[in-house]
Amino acid sequence: MARLFDLDLLNALVVVAETGSISAAAPRLFRSQSAVSEQIRKLEEMCGLPLLSRGKTGASLTPAGERLSRYAHEMLTLSDAAFRDIQGTQLTGDLRLAITDYFRPGALPEILRRVRDQFPRLRLHVLIRKSALIEEEIAAGDYDIGLSMRILEGQPPRSKGDARIRLRREPLLWVSDRSFVMPQDGVLPLVVLPDTCSLQRFVVRKLKAHRIRHAVMHSASGVGGLHLALAAALGVTCLNASAVPEGAVKVGTSLGLPTLPEVEFSLMPPRAGESRFVADVRTMLAEQLR
Repeated sequence: MARLFDLDLLNALVVVAETGSISAAAPRLFRSQSAVSEQIRKLEEMCGLPLLSRGKTGASLTPAGERLSRYAHEMLTLSDAAFRDIQGTQLTGDLRLAITDYFRPGALPEILRRVRDQFPRLRLHVLIRKSALIEEEIAAGDYDIGLSMRILEGQPPRSKGDARIRLRREPLLWVSDRSFVMPQDGVLPLVVLPDTCSLQRFVVRKLKAHRIRHAVMHSASGVGGLHLALAAALGVTCLNASAVPEGAVKVGTSLGLPTLPEVEFSLMPPRAGESRFVADVRTMLAEQLR
């Protein structure tokens, strides 16, 4: 007899894996924490295996959970594609997405693949830009939809007319490779992006304000370059949580570095006269990127 998976249960597993905890997944699933826990329990009971490893810092997939999660992504994508096809709401056309490469660099390729599979008639052109440029060029027409990162320190309160679509918040962290050793002269070696990057400027201002001696040892062109420099143990950098690579460790407390704020990722508000097609893609991307 065939065993039939409940898509709602599979969706709960996927969202918990993406958010890192049941408490973070609950609002995205529009359920209470206890209801999400019950969904995971039912799924684990059906599989006869633990799917999540729970700890003080959150929840992560077990090996069985990893395998099921891959199937779950495909099943949910096919389900959504079938619904949209039946409803006649397939997205067709070209769209330019300007995105900061700080946004979930490890997960973004899979997200974009999922979008491609779900919307085969949508031709998405991804432009990697600095957040400051994305913010400044919103009216220039160089892109259709922008995804930027804002540092939540010294920012004015959100206004009622702010039409940004908030995607996620993450902490900023001081990190280095496990093999990094602080130089004997006590000067903090920094691995950063060029000074056109708002996060780099923020980090330098923060260190100066706390009178921490530092020197830029390596300037990378993008987050991928930062990861390579970190892996070579060239120094310390500041990254948002989802951009921290494997092998990196938090060093803020051990090195006496200042506390850092959170960052917020959001889709830029629509431009005046935006087409229905762009508006529909923005709604779809908000669902996928969250």
